[in-house]
Amino acid sequence: MLKADIYNLKGDVVDTMSLNEEIFGIEVSESAMHSVVVQYLANGRQGTQSAKTRAEVRGGKAKPFRQKGTGRARQGSLVGPHQTGGGVAFAPKPRSYRFSLNKKLKRLALKSALSEKYGSGSLVILDNLKLDEIKTKKFAEILKNVKVDSSCLVVLSEKDDVVIKSANNLPNVKTALTNTINVYDILKYDKFVVTKEAVEKIQEVYA
Repeated sequence: MLKADIYNLKGDVVDTMSLNEEIFGIEVSESAMHSVVVQYLANGRQGTQSAKTRAEVRGGKAKPFRQKGTGRARQGSLVGPHQTGGGVAFAPKPRSYRFSLNKKLKRLALKSALSEKYGSGSLVILDNLKLDEIKTKKFAEILKNVKVDSSCLVVLSEKDDVVIKSANNLPNVKTALTNTINVYDILKYDKFVVTKEAVEKIQEVYA
């Protein structure tokens, strides 16, 4: 079993906990993580872009000038893609970019992301994360105490509005619950800050 230190809000090591090697200690699959990140970004696209083809542009039924005697190339219409104000060749139309991946690959990608955070020393486990009031300064102090000076994803075991609202004003911090974490966010943020209860939930779900 893997071991990880548990910190209190002052940044002191107060305990250690065992981590499941099948979740935090597997061989990282970069191809699986890449596929899941591509799917996440594709599924987030609106797909509402649209441009007019030459068939949809107004006008263009008559020849703009006579064919012979002008010294110019013949033109049959003013709505061709090569004309100013003409239609777009292969114009984009509204469509869905969504595609699906199998659950096995998604689980492998998530475990790979978690293993990468543990292996790189970017996993920070807190014994608890409770605040008496909504205070961004207090939340920033906690991160400083546990030596998190870069972007981080903070994962909670259950919704806590006081903690979430305290973190909202920090530009490089995002909060999430154990059932909403995804590979994209885990890899995007430098540090993975998680409570002890959240780790237990993650291990229970993905074991």
